[in-house]
Amino acid sequence: MAPVPVRGGMPPRPDLSNLMMSVGFMLTPTRFLDACRDRCGDYFTLRPTPDRELVVTSDPAAVKRIFTGDPDLLHAGEGNVTLAPLLGPSSVLLLDGPEHLRHRRLLLPPFHGERMRAYGQMMEEVAERRVAEWPAGRAFAVLPSMQAITLEVIMRAVFGFEDEERRERIGAPLRRLLDTVASRPRVLALALTAGRNGPLSPWRRFAAMRARADALLFEEIRARREDPRGAEGEDIFSMLLAARDPAGQPLSDAELRDELMTLLLAGHETTATALAWTFEQLTRNPEVLGCLLAAERDGEEDYLDAVVKESLRLRPVIPAVVRCLQAPMVLGGWELPAGVNVAPSIYLMHRRPDIYPDPLSFRPERFLENPPGTYEWIPFGGGIRRCLGASFAAFEMKIVIRAVLASRRLRMRPGARPEGVTRRAITFAPTRGGRVRADRAAAG
Repeated sequence: MAPVPVRGGMPPRPDLSNLMMSVGFMLTPTRFLDACRDRCGDYFTLRPTPDRELVVTSDPAAVKRIFTGDPDLLHAGEGNVTLAPLLGPSSVLLLDGPEHLRHRRLLLPPFHGERMRAYGQMMEEVAERRVAEWPAGRAFAVLPSMQAITLEVIMRAVFGFEDEERRERIGAPLRRLLDTVASRPRVLALALTAGRNGPLSPWRRFAAMRARADALLFEEIRARREDPRGAEGEDIFSMLLAARDPAGQPLSDAELRDELMTLLLAGHETTATALAWTFEQLTRNPEVLGCLLAAERDGEEDYLDAVVKESLRLRPVIPAVVRCLQAPMVLGGWELPAGVNVAPSIYLMHRRPDIYPDPLSFRPERFLENPPGTYEWIPFGGGIRRCLGASFAAFEMKIVIRAVLASRRLRMRPGARPEGVTRRAITFAPTRGGRVRADRAAAG
């Protein structure tokens, strides 16, 4: 195979102003990405702010190289700087180098397979109770129910709170904080007023809600540290309090706050959105739903796994991952300078017809017949920066789906059009909240 000639300069840039680039991605994100790919190909350059250049790619060779490249030359934390206002500077998602490895090693044990499966019974109980509240005989948005399930699960797994009042005390402010970025206009308003503290500034309201949530988290951290048995529990918080790095050092209060915020917000909203998309797809694809019900009756687990994977392929919750180049790099024949951010596009990669024939169809069988390569299905990113909670999220999704199938009968919605995509904080969510109709299953 002949080598790709090296070209100077940056990949093509869509003929749009900086403002239109930002607005297009925030308000009509998938349509915007599709248009950029159609106009520019597998590589294109965006300039969302005057000091930030972003090279987006869906080239499988480039994606593999980025995920397997030297992390000292490909900084993910620096690439995720836009998450800092929500998660904090000590979040594992915003760190690079030795500090990232230190935090990742401290966070890994709670997500070990056996430890994670211990949460299964709790997940099932929460899902069954919340699904029992669903209305029967009419369509409704499933996303709020999924948010309630995943928030309670993460609160109980992270904090060990079995008492509803204690969960509500911290969970409600966190939910309100997320709601400040829960719609396209709010995301745009925050972006346009970042750092401005006028009396009517959306940014000022966001900062005030974040401060209230922080106060509660720091209060809980202090209480746990003062409790002689505060690090002896089975919850993730207790394990983080007890964790020590190779030098024998624990996480500081500020580091704990940022990691707790990361676990609570990233581990709650993303899984809820993925579940909403899955049910939205199942109600519009009766053949898939029929196959899933049959597989569950026969005790075959592979098809449910394929349904989850296909949902995360067709409707990835996170549109891209970002790495900031610390040295020049050649990708796809383009010689990119240091300081440029490169973004493997999860959304565009998952819709490549050369990897996924008939890519717009919801067809779980593709994962059973011809599974994609490691760097071709990337809803959780890849390499050493792959999402720590990937297995936890997939495990929870399967438990919630089974709880729904056991007690409800999802009904087709004749003429229902596929839902569009809206931005909610960092996620791509269904525009109408994933509308479904589910009747109660017949007894016996």
